[in-house]
Amino acid sequence: MTRTVWLKADSEVGDWEARKRRITAGLEAGVDWVLVDEHDVERVRELGAVEVAAFAHGDVQVLEAEGEEPAPDATIVGKDGEGDGTVDLPADFSGSADLSALRANGGGDGGYVRIFDENYEAFAEAVAAEADYTIVVGEDWQIIPLENLIARVGEETHLIAGVQTAEDARTAYETLEIGADGVLLDTDDPDEIRRTVEVRDEAGRETLALQYAEVTAVEQTGSADRVCIDTANLMDHDEGMLVGSMSRGLFFVHAETAESPYVASRPFRVNAGAVHAYVRTPDGGTKYLSELQSGDEVQVVDSEGHTREAIVGRAKIEKRPMFRIQAELQREDGETDRVETLLQNAETIKVRTREGRKAVTDLEVGDEIALYYEDTARHFGEAVEESIIEK
Repeated sequence: MTRTVWLKADSEVGDWEARKRRITAGLEAGVDWVLVDEHDVERVRELGAVEVAAFAHGDVQVLEAEGEEPAPDATIVGKDGEGDGTVDLPADFSGSADLSALRANGGGDGGYVRIFDENYEAFAEAVAAEADYTIVVGEDWQIIPLENLIARVGEETHLIAGVQTAEDARTAYETLEIGADGVLLDTDDPDEIRRTVEVRDEAGRETLALQYAEVTAVEQTGSADRVCIDTANLMDHDEGMLVGSMSRGLFFVHAETAESPYVASRPFRVNAGAVHAYVRTPDGGTKYLSELQSGDEVQVVDSEGHTREAIVGRAKIEKRPMFRIQAELQREDGETDRVETLLQNAETIKVRTREGRKAVTDLEVGDEIALYYEDTARHFGEAVEESIIEK
């Protein structure tokens, strides 16, 4: 599931200068959507590239034509209507003006509902049946109505929960272990906006179960074309990437964050191995190191298995002397499996062992080395169920 952050920036926020400051902070932080009134759509687009949703007033079919306001990416009904309590809910939802407006718009775009009580919760469920996006803002209660809606609406709509802090967003993303699809953030604090975007990113990342395998061979080989992955992101001391000659067993290779008497640290770099090797990507797939180029995304992992994405700035290929590292681990079925990779013969390349970071030049038979094991074959980087022998 792809999580989203929507930023509330309509007239309730203040005048245009106040709204502009909030929107600018959101653009800088990386929000996905900005929710405004119709007359601000073009103003937002002039500030930067972002999806723009607009509250509808009157006819929800906002068409972009000469002399008219530009059309938003999504039209939201409910403000100054039944959704926010301005107009009383009808006893029978079949007579709802908001629902009629959604249907008139082809059942697309979205609805906005403030949850005052169980009747508005039921109304939000009815909106979800018609809308691509359903924005719900809890009043006295937040968690219980959100739990109920997550359980009832399923995947028929993109459910967005109103929040005011990053911690509120974390709770919304984690509710019922399924979570809301997105959050509508209502704050002027640039730091809170940035933290909410960080929570969004964390919610979409996987945590990998790293294992330790016993090193059974460390051999010098001849020279080969090796790849340094230089990213546009700085890595921490306990971070690196998963690389290997065999897709089922990828070794944890640390970023070059350590200082040495001879070489300055390069916390943006992982010296990843030979051109034939795989590196894991954020979508759970793999790429050959030789395929990497500027703008690609690779997966960064820390020693606990937490992951994030990094952008490749360049892939630097040079001929260097190499080590062949072989390791064995016990599979769940009790059988032993062998995995291996090639890494440059240099003190600056460090792998993860039970004892911590260790230079490949110091690695010995019997050491236990960290890797990610997945008993799955790969075809063009995608997991497939077929028998493939890698030697």
